[in-house]
Amino acid sequence: MKRYWLKLFAISSFGIICFLSVSCKEEKQNTSVKSVVISFKKEGELKIKKATSDSIVSHLNIEIADDDYSTQTGLMYRKSMKDNQAMLFVFPDSDYRSFYMKNTEISLDIIYLSEEKRIVSIQKNAKPFDETSLPSEAPAKYVLEVNAGLSDTWTLEKGDYIEFTND
Repeated sequence: MKRYWLKLFAISSFGIICFLSVSCKEEKQNTSVKSVVISFKKEGELKIKKATSDSIVSHLNIEIADDDYSTQTGLMYRKSMKDNQAMLFVFPDSDYRSFYMKNTEISLDIIYLSEEKRIVSIQKNAKPFDETSLPSEAPAKYVLEVNAGLSDTWTLEKGDYIEFTND
């Protein structure tokens, strides 16, 4: 009987050792990285006008960020944006705002606008991936993000304003 138990113990131990050695082997893992492309989604149109003449300096297709998720992610993870595209952030109230470029791959001009849709300040040429705070100089209800350099191309100034429509 003792011999039976020893044999059973030996066979069981061998089985456990085989099981552990098989289960501890490294499995081949798929190391390919899937790249997700976030496409621009036109949700409205926006005109930028000069305060001094009411002339239109730019006509843009806009994507609108007006909920928690879209305002927190903004243009993060985007590889590019056309010059006739922009993102418009719409907040429920007017307050001092501050943006940063975490996980944002493209350089931007960040245009802060009052409740009356007038430019109160511009943060020009925000650098990709830079987590430095880029604050508004006055309370803002709207924030417009465009490709870096466009605010200079359009010669935007405080007081210039926007008009927009939702699709």
